This record gives sequence, C-alpha cells and structure tokens, in this order.
Amino acid sequence: MSDAIGSIWGALKAHEQKSLLELFEDPDRVAKLSDRIEWGEAEAAAGIQFDWSKTHLDETLLGAFEQLTDAMDFAGKRAAMLGGAKINNTEGRAAEHTAQRGVGAEASVEEAMALHARMKMLVEAIHDGALGDVKHLIHVGIGGSALGPALAIDALTRDLAKVDVHVVSNIDGVALEQAFEACDPATTLVAVASKTFTTIETMTNAASALKWLGEGGVDDPFGRVVALTASPEKAVEWGVDETRVLPFNETVGGRYSLWSSIGFPVALAIGWEEFEEFLAGAQAVDMHFRDTDGRDNLALRAAFADQYYTRVRGCQTRAVFAYDERLGLFPDYLQQLEMESNGKSVTAEGDPVEGPTAPVTWGGVGTDAQHAVFQLLHQGTHLIPVDFIASIAPGDMLDPAHHRILLTNCFAQGAALMAGKASDDGARNFEGNRPSATMLCDDLDAATLGALIAFHEHRTFANAVLMGVNPFDQFGVELGKQMANSIEAGGNQFDASTETLLEAAGISQG
Repeated sequence: MSDAIGSIWGALKAHEQKSLLELFEDPDRVAKLSDRIEWGEAEAAAGIQFDWSKTHLDETLLGAFEQLTDAMDFAGKRAAMLGGAKINNTEGRAAEHTAQRGVGAEASVEEAMALHARMKMLVEAIHDGALGDVKHLIHVGIGGSALGPALAIDALTRDLAKVDVHVVSNIDGVALEQAFEACDPATTLVAVASKTFTTIETMTNAASALKWLGEGGVDDPFGRVVALTASPEKAVEWGVDETRVLPFNETVGGRYSLWSSIGFPVALAIGWEEFEEFLAGAQAVDMHFRDTDGRDNLALRAAFADQYYTRVRGCQTRAVFAYDERLGLFPDYLQQLEMESNGKSVTAEGDPVEGPTAPVTWGGVGTDAQHAVFQLLHQGTHLIPVDFIASIAPGDMLDPAHHRILLTNCFAQGAALMAGKASDDGARNFEGNRPSATMLCDDLDAATLGALIAFHEHRTFANAVLMGVNPFDQFGVELGKQMANSIEAGGNQFDASTETLLEAAGISQG
C-alpha cells in the first residue's frame, strides 16, 4: 500500500462519525444520497430508486473515498474492463460480460450480438415446434451456470412460462430425480451448461439425464440436448450436434455469464422479446456506470458504504432482504457474485491484502426474515449493514392490503434500525444507529431484474478496485474439487479424519 493510499485510509478510520439521526439533521440528506437509474422512453420511463441515506456516508467520507477512487485508478480500471483489456491478470483474459449487453469493445459486442442471434433462432425454432412438442427443459449446470438461470426463471415466470424449466445443479441425485418426476421424457429437452464442458457435477448429471431420456423411450437422447459452453468442440465431441451448441466467449466468467448463452433457459422460458428487455435493463446500468464518476456513480457509492463498514467499522457480514417473493433466490445469487469475486487474501499483484476483503453475504425474504433473524439485527452485538429490495408494483392480484403491508414492513424496518427506541429495560432497549440501504423498483419485470443484477456486478467490481483485488478469478474453488478428484482416482493418502470418514462411508481408496 502506497503512502498516499495509506494516508487516505488513515483519514477514513480517524473520522469522527455522527449518528444516523444526527446526519439526518441535514434537510437535503435524502436528496444527496438517493438517486434513480431509468430506462425506456422518457414519458414512460421505468427504473430503480437507490437510497443510501440511512448509511453513515457523509461529506467527509464521500470526499475521502473519491480520493481513494482516484488513487486506485478506478477510472482507468473501469475503462480497461469495458475496453476488453486483460484485467483478469492471473488467468490472462478479459472480463467482457458487459459486451453481452452491448457495452464494451466494438468487436466483442459484435461477436456477442452474433451469438445472441444464433441463440434467438434456436429459441424461436423450439417455440415454433422444430424439435417437436417441447413442454419441459431440464437445465444442468452448477455455480454461475445455474444460480443465474434459477434466479431469473423463478423471478420472471411466476405467471406463465413458455417452457417449464427445472434447473439442476447439485450432484446429489435427489435433485435430478425431482426434475425427472416433473417431466415427461417425450416432451423434454436437456440443456448442459458448462464453460469447459468438463465440470464433473454437470457432466455426471448430464449423463444421467441422457440415460433417463433413453429409458423413457426417446430413440436419440443426444438429439434432445442443447449445449451451452465456451468449449463448443468438446460439446460436439461429447455427442451434441453443432446446430444445438450455443457458444459463448471464454472472456465471460461463470458468475457473469447469465447474459450469454447460459441465459438460454431464461429466454426459452420467458421468450426472446422479454430476454432482450432483460439485457436492456442491464445495459442502462452499464451506461450509468460507464459515464458517471465519483459519488454520483451509484454502484461506486454503494462500494463506498461497503468499504466503510467492512474496513473502518469491522463488519464481517452484509445482509440482503428482498421484500418480494419473486426475489427469494437473489441473496443466494449475490453470495456467489460477491464472495467468489472478492473473497481474496492477496491483491491483483499477488501481495497480501492490507485489511479485510469481502464480507459474508447472507439474507432472506421479508417478511419471513423479520420473524427469524431481525432480532439480531436490531439488538444483537454485531453491526450488520442491511440492503432492502422492494417493488412498488405488486406481483399478485390479491387484495392490495397484502402488498401495502409488505412495503410498510420493509420501510419500517429500515426506519427502526436507524432510530431505535430507548428503554430503561435493557431487554426492550433498541440502540438504533444501524445502517441500511433501500433499492425500490417501480416494478419487478425483466428489465428491472437485469438492472438489479448488473448494478451488483458493478458494485462488486468497484469494491474490488478499492481493495486492489482481482474479482474475476476463483482459485479458491478449485482445491477441494481437486482433492475430490484425487479420492475418485484412488491411491492417495489423506489426514486421519478424512480417511476415517471415507472408510465409514464405504468409499474405497483403491
């Protein structure tokens, strides 16, 4: 860490912080820390309101973080990412997920659009009956190849899906059998999503799905398979016809891949027009992120708060609560995005990180979570920043009282965390001064979901730049998998505990 950067962090840590109630003595505070990102035609624009006023960010902190942004060359690193430079230095590749949404190096955008056109033709051909009567899709993947599709399908197909999609990621056979129970082999396709087309969990599940198709009377099981991969030659070698191989570029990382052909099951479920709206919402956030600097850049502003609570206040976790049943999988999605990206202990240059990196991301769905974990948030000894996400428009057709109560609970929780309530009875005392942020969507449609996901991608990148880490590799995921492969291969010696567990489970070591 340079002297200049160390000095900035020193100033951040030395800053005498006012309470949230004191900060709200500024009548313009909400206006200063609450902004919208919008998309669509001006007269019918939709968007998301991002309110960070209930955090401890103040003028001094914002100014210091802007200095840190300059010292860490945020603008240069942002331009490098969007320009297609090899910013993933440990793997020697670019990170071009935004090109899938139309923002990035011109050649990369053109390639992404061509691959989207290929995917569109297959999606529409399936909808038109080219592969027979297709009612179900079993989508097999893991990590980013499953979490993103599962989130989008769960959020966007509550009313109606053009094709019933079942996302299977776990190698536990119970998960795959559950999908089999819900599907008819005669009307089912299988999508195999793997960047390398070698992931053991995915390929094992795929083989079992093919066997199920064959046992269910499908003469040509491989004829019912669509491959989603950055290694198309391996998919063809495995047995998938090249007309049903949907490639994506290796510069699209797994947890950033929903916008590529990994989004095929989403497009199949919601239709291509809505999938394009999904991309458009993300693109609106991309353009805001690209064109806006300092505290006005909303993803960067969120990262300022993240860094303050993690590095200055010592918060080890960050909670996310979606007050919308359709976003029930959103905390799960963010866990991978944030912790796999920024859960590092060395900088991009390989030096030890000076200070904590990614906090533990966790959360749930309101109002269920209020009756499960909010006791700790309000009165526990841990300081935990909270994000609330809600939609003004309801997702149901029931009595409006349902949605009104949902929203009032969401807003009341943030107000209560901030204000607290004093009592001489310690058990009933709420100290308050606990931070939260709110993302209030006009509606929860495809464009909004795309915008929410893109916002958190850029927030993750901004945090990485401020910490000096590379958010695009994930070597920590590999060691356990390598050891599992060693067990499968046999002939390896492990610690006494592991050897005892293997013996108890009847797993031979050869």
